Amino acid sequence: MLKVILEGHDNYYGIGDVVRLFYGPCTEDKENHAVLCASAPDMTLISAASDSSSLPVNRQVKVDLYKKLSELTGLAFPWGSLTGIRPTVVAKEEGYSPSALVEKYLVREDKAELACRTASREFGIAALTSRKLNMYVGVPFCPGRCEYCSFIAQDATKHLDRLHDYASALISEMETLSPYISEAPGTVYMGGGTPTVFCEQDMERVVNAIRTNLGPSEDTEFTVEAGRPDAITRGKLLAMKNAGVNRICINPQTMSDETLKRINRRHTVKDVVDAYDTAREVGFGVINMDIIAGLKYETADDFIKSVEAVRALAPENITIHTLYKKRRAGMSREDVLDASGRGDIDAAVRTAYEMLQSDGYEPYYMYRQKDTELGLENVGFCKGDTYNRYNVAMMSYDSNVLSVGAGAVSKRIFEDGRFERCSNVKDVSLYMNEAEKCALKKISFFDLQRRNAR
Repeated sequence: MLKVILEGHDNYYGIGDVVRLFYGPCTEDKENHAVLCASAPDMTLISAASDSSSLPVNRQVKVDLYKKLSELTGLAFPWGSLTGIRPTVVAKEEGYSPSALVEKYLVREDKAELACRTASREFGIAALTSRKLNMYVGVPFCPGRCEYCSFIAQDATKHLDRLHDYASALISEMETLSPYISEAPGTVYMGGGTPTVFCEQDMERVVNAIRTNLGPSEDTEFTVEAGRPDAITRGKLLAMKNAGVNRICINPQTMSDETLKRINRRHTVKDVVDAYDTAREVGFGVINMDIIAGLKYETADDFIKSVEAVRALAPENITIHTLYKKRRAGMSREDVLDASGRGDIDAAVRTAYEMLQSDGYEPYYMYRQKDTELGLENVGFCKGDTYNRYNVAMMSYDSNVLSVGAGAVSKRIFEDGRFERCSNVKDVSLYMNEAEKCALKKISFFDLQRRNAR
């Protein structure tokens, strides 16, 4: 067992993150001021704070431990000692200097360049959402569970009878909030799950209720995560368009029919293309598409083929995710992190970025997650000014997010810069009985004053 003893600091979380990179999950032993990892070789290391470092103590001890473990294992990771969710924050702090990220945090040169390039765009977009109200409408249902996913709360194939009542609960929460919303939101994002799992009538009810109660204006960015093409119909797309939705997501994750079957996606590549074409015919001018690098059943070459297939469709936004282990997903941690036999996923991701940038796409937001294959990242690309402001606002420390739906989390930014969160109940049945109560909780949380009638 590896034992890392902390001296002069209490950065258990950061030290654990670095250990996790090299050896896997670990535990905190605060009684003995240590971090323990049972799957690592037997050794004891001292993590000590230093007065001579120019870095903050919490970062300095991570850099020191990363260097030592890299020396012991012969391993290095693309983001060096940076284990946090937002490397763009550090890039901004370092004046958008790639060399600073390389020298101070041991970030690989290509990732340092990517972080700085993305950060310069991301924080410009963040200024557009600063202190503005952003709205999230959560629909935690899907037509089936993908093998890599644990996000959704309900499998709609087993709970179809709940969808109509869930739509009614969402509308009830929005109607309770409506008299207290005094300004048009900067962004509205309807996500999930797969919001288009509703039948056409309920989809129309919900998007119309958003328009009526949340008050999006012509300037509001109004996004629906249409997600899986097997849940998209022309009728739902028309309902969204008529309600003022101005951007949607159609997310194939892969453009391989064989992989789609194996990860339990109940649609084909043709269904993806047909849904995309229908969305264009209905009049959607901004479409995002997601692809996952490093899927369990795919090689690096398969991933590049998916990138090429999506490029051929020419959506305005393309998001490249790297496979990561979600807590309740069917894929094990080993399935995710053991990339042997899949080819050089790291190189394939770099190639994909180069391909997109050659097509005129620019990175505009980035985040990272624990237990991601090869320690890689997720990056959103856009053409021109078609970036998604909500994606940036959701991660920003300067933007309020008022969320409705089961398990939805609201975020309030205070004048002194601190922020707090307020969560709705996660259980769908409980939420459907307490939707109005959830709304009243947020009215208090945001200290909303009743607005004049429209």
